[in-house]
Amino acid sequence: MKPLVAIVGRPNVGKSTLFNRLIGRRLALVEDMPGVTRDRHYADAEWGGRSFTFIDTGGFVPGEKDSLLKQVREQAQLAVEECDVIVFVTDGREGVTAADESVASYLRKSGKPVIVAANKLDNTTGTMQALAADFYKLGLGEVHPMSAEHNLGVNGLFDEVVEKLPPKEEGEGDAAPPDDGIIRVAIIGRPNVGKSTLVNAILKEKRVVASDVPGTTRDPIDSPLTYKGRKLLLTDTAGIRRKKTIAQQVEKYSVVAALKVMERSDVAVLLMDATEPAVDQDAKLAGLAEERGRALVIVVNKWDLVDNDARRQDAYRESLKHALKFVGYAPILFTSALTGSKVEKVVDVAVELAQQFRFRAPTPQLNRLLEHMVDNNPAPIVKSKPLRLYYIAQVAAAPPTFTVTCNQPEGVPDMYKRYITNQLRKTFDLRVPIRILFRGRPGQAKRAARKKPHLQGKH
Repeated sequence: MKPLVAIVGRPNVGKSTLFNRLIGRRLALVEDMPGVTRDRHYADAEWGGRSFTFIDTGGFVPGEKDSLLKQVREQAQLAVEECDVIVFVTDGREGVTAADESVASYLRKSGKPVIVAANKLDNTTGTMQALAADFYKLGLGEVHPMSAEHNLGVNGLFDEVVEKLPPKEEGEGDAAPPDDGIIRVAIIGRPNVGKSTLVNAILKEKRVVASDVPGTTRDPIDSPLTYKGRKLLLTDTAGIRRKKTIAQQVEKYSVVAALKVMERSDVAVLLMDATEPAVDQDAKLAGLAEERGRALVIVVNKWDLVDNDARRQDAYRESLKHALKFVGYAPILFTSALTGSKVEKVVDVAVELAQQFRFRAPTPQLNRLLEHMVDNNPAPIVKSKPLRLYYIAQVAAAPPTFTVTCNQPEGVPDMYKRYITNQLRKTFDLRVPIRILFRGRPGQAKRAARKKPHLQGKH
């Protein structure tokens, strides 16, 4: 799994500015998929030959009693517990504050490698170093002067992060989970929606402790299962986090835990509570599956507590599709883990999606489809020139990834990208994430460069 790097600090020190600066570095960071989550709190990065994931957190206010600020603090604590390296962001112009000292005290107890980033220092190098020196008294080691807003010192921060990462593990940074014939299924969802109960119902034994108290699951739990001749590995996401000092209520922040288990899964089962409407956390977890390119099945649990009327189910399904329209391709199932109703259907669909996840399309069929698509819906005009699509090929599976060779790869409108995606889904009956890349013909850039002097000479 990719190492995790948590960005923490008290409010208003520039954590989000730094995070956005990191995201904006096209050289270093994997591009975002559009339209997935409304607020993004994590981003994959590549630097110095290593892949890792940054986690942004809210303002860290240790000991805060206000309920909202307490939740923010707990979320930051969760990120600290799960991460491999901590970037502690401070305001270099203000100097060390009592709140900084309080955060530093907590971080020292974590035992994790910490990089102190003295932010908002946009003067000359000498002045930056002088202002940053005050932060050495926090006792956290080296202090890194920088300005996220003006992009000063960001490369150096990347270098320090990579230096403090744990030794690289076999398979780290691989885009897809191992293809060893085992279907890896992550059970994700908010606390108390019935994740452990669902695992027990699937296994037909009480393998996982299930309770009405959120946060009951404490240890990483992998449950092997053989189903209709197929080998599966179920992981109850609630157990991914190592319990140390955080109160059990922190289990409500399941995104960080889901990040870790998603790295090694083929299929994510997003469990929701039929008695509660979809919330932002559900959307975040669905978006996480889409961004990680993992197959997703949405399971509405506790349906036995709702009037089991077909019209009610249809209405619920439509409202879910509207709330989670960015994963509109994902199947939606209605179950009761407690009674066992439709539980086997969850496994059937997970196996089916796992097969689609590793689907490969024949190249001749793909190009016949491309020709059909262009005939039925001609490519638009881009920058006063017709967009021409020459060739399509599948370049990867898990998830299915296609490359379209065209004359204007940077100018393909989003609407036409969606059209191609929808046609691929319809033709191959794919209900998993699809990635489409557009590139120019080999040598296209060189030919364009050769033409420019020739054209300039004619004027």
